[in-house]
Amino acid sequence: MQNFLDFEKPIAELAGKIEGLRHLSDSSSDVNIAEEVSKLEAKADKLLRQTYAKLSPWQKTLVARHPDRPHCKDYIEALIEDYTPLAGDRAFAEDFAILGGLGRFRGQSVVVIGQEKGADMHSRVKHNFGMARPEGYRKAQRLMDMAERFDLPVITLVDTAGAYPGVGAEERGQSEAIARSIEKCLAIKVPLVSAVIGEGGSGGAIALAAANTVLMLEHSIYSVISPEGCASILWRSGDQAKEAAEALKLTAQDLATLGVIDEIIAEPMGGAHRAKDVCMTALGDSIEKHLQELSQFGGAELRQKRRDKFLDMGQKGL
Repeated sequence: MQNFLDFEKPIAELAGKIEGLRHLSDSSSDVNIAEEVSKLEAKADKLLRQTYAKLSPWQKTLVARHPDRPHCKDYIEALIEDYTPLAGDRAFAEDFAILGGLGRFRGQSVVVIGQEKGADMHSRVKHNFGMARPEGYRKAQRLMDMAERFDLPVITLVDTAGAYPGVGAEERGQSEAIARSIEKCLAIKVPLVSAVIGEGGSGGAIALAAANTVLMLEHSIYSVISPEGCASILWRSGDQAKEAAEALKLTAQDLATLGVIDEIIAEPMGGAHRAKDVCMTALGDSIEKHLQELSQFGGAELRQKRRDKFLDMGQKGL
């Protein structure tokens, strides 16, 4: 059963009517309601296009968090052949919030690292809702070191509300692990392409996204803090999350204007969850294009371009 968001209620009502008519048609061979179904489908499609043509930042936040939206694991399965997962930070433990390993992306050997939220309650608990602990970021550093050692491009897939804020994570050096991961992203001498596929939250996201090229799906978000967190700090209440989303400039369109990201990947009408294969193919095409462009540069030049890119941020679109 398809999940609908609150602002999609009129679309959900039409979908319910269509399903009811189809069920009636199946149960009675004498009833031909194809024409009525066709009219309702056209109306639902028009309403969907009108709704998604004018989404507010808060509505985009809800789409980015949609439970049916494809996650890191889905993209790896669709885009990476011969994927071999690698586990552990070689210091403390394995962190299931961050997936990583070796594989082949359209014939090219790569290292892929990403944040996995999980698709159901069991997997969400296992992956800690995509919120990594220090060992997850140290695992990412280890994989980036390996990529540099074997001269392999790195692809990162960002989808997290933020790093895990638990006591144990803080005791084991959460902020230091994130800072070291950012430093590693900026230091490696191989191409690094990052894609925000859902929610890019705070340092937990930038720890994997300090890349040569940062891509962003059309209805994903990328921000220093979640709208709810921002509202709780500024207004002492999460009720102003919608206002916070407006002020944070967290949509792909805002961030492209500000020069924070390099390309927006168009999603199927109604969001990535409505045509997952189409969205995954589009992202794969963009990653392939940018990896080819980056392959012409040497290691030192790649690193310098990456550093210059982040030093120049804040000078555009203000």
